[in-house]
Amino acid sequence: MTSSPTSRLSIRHITGFIYDGFAESSYNEARMTPLSSSRQQVLEATLRTNPNASQLTYMDYFGSAVTAFDLHDRHRQLEVTAEALVEVVATPRERPYLNLKDLRESKVLDTYAEYLASTPRTALPDKLHRELASRVKDEDVESLVAIVSSSVSERVAYVPGSTHVTTTALESWGQKTGVCQDLSHLMIGFLRGQGVPARYVSGYLHPSSDAAIGETVVGQSHAWVEYYCGSWVGFDPTNGNDIGLSHVVVAKGRDYGDVPPLKGIYHGAPSRALGVTVEITRLS
Repeated sequence: MTSSPTSRLSIRHITGFIYDGFAESSYNEARMTPLSSSRQQVLEATLRTNPNASQLTYMDYFGSAVTAFDLHDRHRQLEVTAEALVEVVATPRERPYLNLKDLRESKVLDTYAEYLASTPRTALPDKLHRELASRVKDEDVESLVAIVSSSVSERVAYVPGSTHVTTTALESWGQKTGVCQDLSHLMIGFLRGQGVPARYVSGYLHPSSDAAIGETVVGQSHAWVEYYCGSWVGFDPTNGNDIGLSHVVVAKGRDYGDVPPLKGIYHGAPSRALGVTVEITRLS
């Protein structure tokens, strides 16, 4: 009996804020710790803040790990460093799948109502949903996913830096460019419009299949989609394929608004992002 392929990844993620003066106090939430599940096991995880702050960790409504911390001393900069060691397993898909007709049953509609409802970030006009529906020839969810992926990739080019965190799916569709967040929002919007529960996933992506064991590379904070068809299936619209051994799940929600790596409120001088550094080392 052969075992499933695995990948052990060491991840270091640094982000934060710089203030044009002092922040007198701040109240923060970080969603930077990967989740343990049937496809990935978190072997080690730490989160440090500079300045140092006491932490409270809990699971939010959508099942993501949240680290909350407050700072009450004046500070010019906030830096958050999350480190994790994660083992990812190639898990086979569960069958049989539900089809589109099955997903219209009241039990599914009630259970996954939040992943079927449109949000401001994922909303698309009825015209686009009708155009997509005209291309759907059967009740197979997998076929629909392929059509949606093709429609999004043909229309919207992946252009780093072309949008920002507040860009909506419709805005990205209109300007024909976007990043992984936008492609995910678009795919979610189209799938929900056809009655398929879909959710937003944030995480990390090891960018190179050729990296040597022990080699540290510049990784990516990444976003992709999970759609429900009897079980949740991960799909990466940016790369046009199912998620694999290079994807590490951190948080899930209705859209990006539920999963930002770091957010909070503060009292003090104006701030700007410190920037994001992600380093990933493949250990096996």
